[in-house]
Amino acid sequence: MASSTSHPRPGIERPKGFGPWLMSVLKRIDPFLAALIGAVVLASFFPVRGQAAEAFDVLVVVAVAWLFFLYGVRLKTSEAIAALKDWRLHSVVLACTYVLFPLVGLACMLIPDAILPHELKLGVLFMTLLPSTVQSSIAFVSIARGNVAGAVVAASFSNLAGVIITPLLVAGLMGAQVGFSASAIGKIALQLLLPFVLGQLVRRWLADWVIRHRRLTTFTDRGSVVLVVYSAFSRGVVDGIWTKVSVGNVVTLLILSAIVLALMLGASNIVGKKMGFSRADQAVILMCGSKKSLATGVPMATVLFSAATVGMMVLPIMIFHQLQLIVCAVIARRLGARAEPQPVTV
Repeated sequence: MASSTSHPRPGIERPKGFGPWLMSVLKRIDPFLAALIGAVVLASFFPVRGQAAEAFDVLVVVAVAWLFFLYGVRLKTSEAIAALKDWRLHSVVLACTYVLFPLVGLACMLIPDAILPHELKLGVLFMTLLPSTVQSSIAFVSIARGNVAGAVVAASFSNLAGVIITPLLVAGLMGAQVGFSASAIGKIALQLLLPFVLGQLVRRWLADWVIRHRRLTTFTDRGSVVLVVYSAFSRGVVDGIWTKVSVGNVVTLLILSAIVLALMLGASNIVGKKMGFSRADQAVILMCGSKKSLATGVPMATVLFSAATVGMMVLPIMIFHQLQLIVCAVIARRLGARAEPQPVTV
């Protein structure tokens, strides 16, 4: 008599079920992005208010100062000086970051308000004025088998220059619309540049410790960004940000981010080839010239803009940040595969 227990036929794989599939999806989610989304959700339901908000403001100032202090400790002074040597490569990256990107941002301002609210268009423009990323740019250049040393200098120099260039661009292109004042330059110097300089001064004593405890420092600096996002969206929720931003606006921002990223990837790729850079340097221009830094942008927004507008300003960069990571990871892998040496046949 045949057994009632069914056995899988040879060669036929039984479905694994929903659980393993869900786990595989969760593993692909960037923990940093998940924390940022969690901060937005938490702020949406439990925003900080009143005297607690005032205390939070002080905490945010300390967190931002700590973030840029760590930047100062991590960046080798010799690498910053080395940026002056390969001026041709780094000037092209800076031009992509602070000339081409802002031109695209200004073009986005021509979008009718009926498609995207004016406040969110200003957030997109602000995103295009930010420095390039550091860690992800370097990682993707490495995956693409490009000039990693050049990427380290280009990305670091972009962030260092951005402490000065970004506020000047905001003043020139957005000042009248966001109430930018000259005092914001002083705040940038005090809250961002001064901690960075202090980090450079004590680097000889702390650099080794930071390197040995990389996980701890990465957790604290990313935690600082999450804290700033929670504070920014708390203020935004209190001021009614979700009455101004709809699901359709978020979808529009996602589509617009994809268009902006495609334009900058195409432009940086063409510039690298037309100017005759080596394949390794083209990877630096492509990866460093097409990105914008969330880790730098959010703290800058808290310094440059009023508390009521910060939430609208950082929403576009949060969306663009994840999109650039996904797209550039795919491109970097393909570039790396093409650069691999072909096997020798005997």
